[in-house]
Amino acid sequence: MNKLLEFAAANPYLLTGTVLMLIAVAAFELRLRARAAFEVSVAEAIRMMNNGATVVDVRDATRFATGHIVGAVNIPPTELAKGEEGKIKKKRAVVVVCDSGSESIQSARKLRAAGFDGAFSLGGGLDGWQRENQPVVSPRR
Repeated sequence: MNKLLEFAAANPYLLTGTVLMLIAVAAFELRLRARAAFEVSVAEAIRMMNNGATVVDVRDATRFATGHIVGAVNIPPTELAKGEEGKIKKKRAVVVVCDSGSESIQSARKLRAAGFDGAFSLGGGLDGWQRENQPVVSPRR
């Protein structure tokens, strides 16, 4: 124990760096675990959709028109904030989608706060959906 205290006294920068790295790793892990409570994988989203979940695309109308998941409803985050979630049923599961998953997780949190206990964000967003080679409705050319 004496040698450990001696080492710490002789290397304060190394000790400080180690402690800061441990704090950063712990914060990152806690953030990932908190996010996991609101996020589902593509496979889980498909299972939910097959069981009647509503897909809510929170991208703006122009990006929605370029391509979206089959059966998705377009409700931008600004409309969700205004209380436009009346377009979806509270008793159904809801999969919220954006381009990368960052906007949709915030919208899923807002929906949960509004009483939608089955609201989840699609992990990776529409990009993750397409990486898994899942179908997207896009305009004809």
